[in-house]
Amino acid sequence: MIERYTDPVQMEKSTGREKEMSIITEIREELFKLQDVKYRDFSSKLIPSADKNSFIGIRTPELRKYAKELLKREDIDVFLDDLPHKFFDENQLHAFIISGMKDFDKCIERVEEFLPYVNNWATCDQMSPKVFKKYKTELLDNIKKWIVSDKTYTVRFAIGMLMEHYLTDEDFDMAYPEMVASVCSDEYYINMMRAWYFATALAKQYDAVLPFIEGKRMDVWTHNKTVQKAVESYRITPEQKDYLRSLRMK
Repeated sequence: MIERYTDPVQMEKSTGREKEMSIITEIREELFKLQDVKYRDFSSKLIPSADKNSFIGIRTPELRKYAKELLKREDIDVFLDDLPHKFFDENQLHAFIISGMKDFDKCIERVEEFLPYVNNWATCDQMSPKVFKKYKTELLDNIKKWIVSDKTYTVRFAIGMLMEHYLTDEDFDMAYPEMVASVCSDEYYINMMRAWYFATALAKQYDAVLPFIEGKRMDVWTHNKTVQKAVESYRITPEQKDYLRSLRMK
């Protein structure tokens, strides 16, 4: 009889890998249980920058609910470390998990790790950590770094955070629209967010932001898209809309 020797270190490593793979496999299996094929076909057409074959097809409320459950798991870091993900829905789930984190430092760390892998507007825009509201001063340092990134959705995320957290009177500063106006890009998804930012800023800080439009600080497309979105807003007065229409560029 030959006695077999088992290396305890190798056994521990093997067991560790199996545990790591178990949650990833478990999550993927659960996502496919939630699959809605018609929704998959519909949503994949709305997000052309993501590979259509990467869509499982899970509705957002279901993903948010599942993310809340996973946040309670001690081994959730294994899933968050498993980048890049294979499926669009895994990226969405990742974004919702990050959004629910209560520790600011850990949340920022996870955002930094994940942003380079964000490849579509939906994942970018739906990642909105609640904890950021309590740490606006600290968040600004990251936004200033993200907004000059060479990655489309990192820049878009930075502008989105400026729009979400820094347009109220107590948080607004002229330096913020200046940051957005100074972004120079040919990327559609960046310029659409710039237009969205300024249209929202006009609704909330009209007098302060109007000079950026009057001075035609942005490219023609972004300028005109800003005017269009502002004119469509119910928060801007009819008189303001008439004036903004007169500022359209040709």
